[in-house]
This record gives sequence, C-alpha cells and structure tokens, in this order.
Amino acid sequence: MTPPWPLLLHRHRSFSTCSSSHRRPLCPSVSAMVVLGGRVAWACSVLLLLQLAGASHVVYETHLLETEAAAADVPPSILDAELSTGYHFRPIKNWINDPNAPMYYKGWYHFFYQYNPKGAVWGNIVWAHSVSRDLINWVALETAIQPSIKSDKYGCWSGSATILRDGTPVIMYTGIDRADINYEVQNIAFPKNKSDPLLREWVKPRSNPIIVPEGGINATQFRDPTTAWYADGHWRLLIGALSGASRGVAYVYRSRDFMRWTRVRKPLHSAPTGMWECPDLYPVTVDGRQNGLDTSVTSSPRVKHVLKNSLDLRRYDYYTVGTYNRKTERYVPDNPAGDEHHLRYDYGNFYASKTFYDPIKRRRILWGWANESDTAVDDVAKGWAGIQAIPRKVWLDPSGRQLMQWPVEELEALRAKKPVSLKDRVVKRGEHVEVTGLRSSQADVEVSFEVPSLEGAEALDPALANDAQKLCSVRGADVEGGVGPFGLWVLASSKLEEKTAVFFRVFKAARNINSTKPVVLMCSDPTTSSLNPNLYKPTFAGFVDTDIAKGKISLRSLIDRSVVESFGAGGRTCILSRVYPTLALGKNAHLHVFNNGKVDIKVSQLTAWEMKKPALMNGA
Repeated sequence: MTPPWPLLLHRHRSFSTCSSSHRRPLCPSVSAMVVLGGRVAWACSVLLLLQLAGASHVVYETHLLETEAAAADVPPSILDAELSTGYHFRPIKNWINDPNAPMYYKGWYHFFYQYNPKGAVWGNIVWAHSVSRDLINWVALETAIQPSIKSDKYGCWSGSATILRDGTPVIMYTGIDRADINYEVQNIAFPKNKSDPLLREWVKPRSNPIIVPEGGINATQFRDPTTAWYADGHWRLLIGALSGASRGVAYVYRSRDFMRWTRVRKPLHSAPTGMWECPDLYPVTVDGRQNGLDTSVTSSPRVKHVLKNSLDLRRYDYYTVGTYNRKTERYVPDNPAGDEHHLRYDYGNFYASKTFYDPIKRRRILWGWANESDTAVDDVAKGWAGIQAIPRKVWLDPSGRQLMQWPVEELEALRAKKPVSLKDRVVKRGEHVEVTGLRSSQADVEVSFEVPSLEGAEALDPALANDAQKLCSVRGADVEGGVGPFGLWVLASSKLEEKTAVFFRVFKAARNINSTKPVVLMCSDPTTSSLNPNLYKPTFAGFVDTDIAKGKISLRSLIDRSVVESFGAGGRTCILSRVYPTLALGKNAHLHVFNNGKVDIKVSQLTAWEMKKPALMNGA
C-alpha cells in the first residue's frame, strides 16, 4: 500500500517475521466465570481484566536509542502525554493499523488488529488481540496470529472472523508465502480451545493455504477475506482484488465445509476505482429500525445489502446500498452512480474498516483505523502510532439512500455525572461563545442549532457541487458566509491561536443539480489546529443529506486530546480528524460555539460532558 498523504509512513506491504511467544493462562478458572450471574460475574470480569493487564503489550522492549535520537528533533508538545488518547482504542505503544476479525464470543468482545510489536512504524506485523466486556475498556492478550507456517512466512495480513453453525469461531486471513514478491494466499485458523471464552491460542491446519490466486488473478492484489455468510448449504465469502490496471473487484468464493473453496465464475461486483481492499458485505433492514442483522440473513424482502470497499489508491472507504442475489451471486447498487460519486462511512481520517454483528444487543458495529497526521519521526519519538475510531452502531436511514452511524451507547458511561449546558443562546454574526465549566480536552459535546432563515445562503459553485472537500478548503471556517459557517471550535487555545473548527455551511442549490433543496456542507477544518508547522492538516468535508429547510441541524463531537470525531445530523455525515495542538493541551484547551455567517443562528441546546478516563485501555 502506498502512503495516503505526505509526511506519513503508512502500512507498506513488506514484512519481516517475528518469533512466537506463548504463555500459560493467568486465570485458569476463566471458563467457569462466564456461567456466573449478576454482580458476581461482573466482579470476576474486573478481577480477570486486572490480572490480564500483565499480558498486555508492555512485554515488548522499545528501541530506546532510536527513540531518544528521534526525540531531539521533534517539538516537545508531540511528546506531551496530553496528546495521548484516553478513550479511543490503541495499545500501550507501537504501531497499529487495520481492525481485524471483531466478534462477540462467550460474553466477550474480541478485537484483533495489525500490530508492530517492535516499533511505531509499519513492519513486523502480527495479529494483536484485545478483549472487552463493553467495547470501551480493553485488555491486551497474547499475540493471536503471527508468521509460523510456509503460507504466511512473510506476512500475516488482514482478515475476518466467522462463527460457524456449531458455534466455533474461525479466522480467515491473508498470508504472504514468498520472499521476493507479495504473493497473497488465504489461510485459516481455529481456536485451540473453543471452550476458552478469551480465545487465547489459535492453530493453523496443515491444509493451509485454503484459497490461492488462480485463473488469471493478480496474486499481488488478492487479499482481506470477509466474514462468511451461509445459505443453501454453502458458505460464501469475498476477497478483494485488482483486475487489469484499475478495476477493483470483489470475488465470491463458495464452500460446503469451510475448508475447500471454489471461486464463482463472475465477481460479485467491480468498478474502475483501483484495488479494493478490506471488502465488507452485510445486510441491513429497510424498515428504519436500528436493529442489525446477522451476516447470513439474505432472503428477506425487507433487507438490502451494503457493499464497502477500501480504496488503496485514494486511501478512503466507500460503500453502496443495493441488492444481493444469492442465486446469481451478484450485487447491484441502487444508485447507478454509486461507484462514481462515493458515499463514505467517514469523510476524514478513517480507513480499512470492518463491521460485525453483535448478537447480544442485535446491532451491527463498525470499526475503522485512524492513522497519525504527524511525521514518522514524531511517531518513533513518542513511541506509538495509530488509533481506532470509537466503535459505531450502523443502520440504514429510513430513506434507504445511506447509512446512519452513532457511537456505541456504552461510551456514555464515561461521561461525568454533571454536564455543562447552554440553552436558547443566539450567536450573532462574527460572534463566538465560550463553553466553560469542564475540561474540554476530553469531552463529549452534543449541540442542536436552529437556523431562522436561509435567505442569505450563498450560491453553490457548480464546479464544486460534487467535491465537498475542495469546497471546504476554499470556504473554510474563517471565510465569512451567508448561512454559516457555524459550529464548534474545539481544542482551542486561550487566545485562539490554535483551534479546530467543526461546522456547517448552507448553500443554495447549484444550477446543474436537479434539486431545489439547500445544500448542507459539514467540514472539519484543522488548518489552525496547531502552531507546529510539520503536520499534515487537511480540511475534511462531506455533504449532509438533511432537510435544513426545517431550520434545525445537530452536531456531536467526541474530543480526545489528539482526536476530534464528529457526527452531523444524527450520524448522516461523520468526520474524524487527528490534530496535535501545542498550546491547547489538557486544562488549557477551550471550547467555543462560533458563527462566521451573516445570518444569526441559535443554539437551542448544547450539552457537554467531561470524559472520565476508561478504567483500562490495554495498559495505556
């Protein structure tokens, strides 16, 4: 994979092996724990997690000389602990990238991820493994998968988990089996002891690899098997690929026994977008309910499917909503232009996403990786790189046109008991109002805006009608508009030398668009987020499919020191940004509502909670 933006050392497809390390369980009675009820079970869970803290990634030694040499060349603020995230998932140190094989099993949420145990840049990748009771507090276990057989000797790359019909979890992943080229094959692993709810050890059968690139497939662009689904006596899964010079492809493979797989003659779907990494296909209900569906639900007339792909060239994820026909093994997007004008889970720093079905709360949960926006030298100096976005519940909007997303409800347990509120406050042209009474460097902010009039909305340049990011870059937070920009300044310094703006801006419909509905732009603008000049600070933006003519729109922003993760209009548009302030750290971070539009706006309700630090985050 190629770097997604300047200054960053991203996850490249090269590999060196690392040695195995196995340890005995720290809590032999864990199997008995899951049958306990009520407070006893919860107390045992906490005790177990505290015991397991000793099995976190602190076992790996840091390259001290490398870190000390690099530290001399980076700003002191980069090394400040106040930039280390508190409630976004990350290991205690070192590099992480793709989320892999999330699942729920015997009372525990399992999360695997691409991890470098030896440093804060890509390399030496293994499958790290963490477990949680609530998707918020995490403990790292022993490495789950690492190079150990011929078919993964030179790499253990991304994959997915499937729960078989007898309840056995199984992992499918991409392995590299040649030293001279990235020759990609698909491998399988089973839990050594499926009665262990923590799934500590995994074994690889001798039959690996179980899928190899045949029939003209480009063997260096053939990876990331999906969660499988079952129907009509067959399992199916997808593998992402590249056909020819530029066509992204999702190949379908079928099996009766999950061990012997045959490729379907035609791909599920393809488009001229470049390589499709980390594909995902899953069902959603069309009745507006937020309930998720098991991946194997395919036959109901009230079900649509979502096909997501991660674009290796453009470095973002996009999805379409459409119809999957299990008889023909083909997928057709509802919107014929969906592979050209892309809907995205997140219009910011978010990639290689993966969903899973949570059978306990009957919801589909989305994970996504957010890389750093500083330099590789910075990452080596601070000793860590990469986080995961907050797990999000996803469902189909009642319109059927797009997905909705919202942070999992468990996150709210981290909110302080007494929030700060602002109600019915008019914010006039050029005005900003500080929200005080909380430590806003780690906060959860929900705000509802009222826009009394759209008469002053700017005309939308037809040339930018399909390019939200460019529109935001030329009409940023500090550029006065008609209706907006209005929104939040977060992680702001006392004199506003530093601030990250998350805002809306309303335009009149462009003449070349067959609609009279006002166009709403949502933007995250970090261009003034830091005085550090050696950072990548792009504006991120997406259009919001909402009826602003009703005069109302909402925003929720999760602030976590070096992360700003925002949800517009109830989760219709989402943007995650990485920022690295030098002044707006800890108690010196401020929060404001601002309006740089000519039209007054009203904050009908703002509620802001300071976030308590999670009890456990992999030992960090």
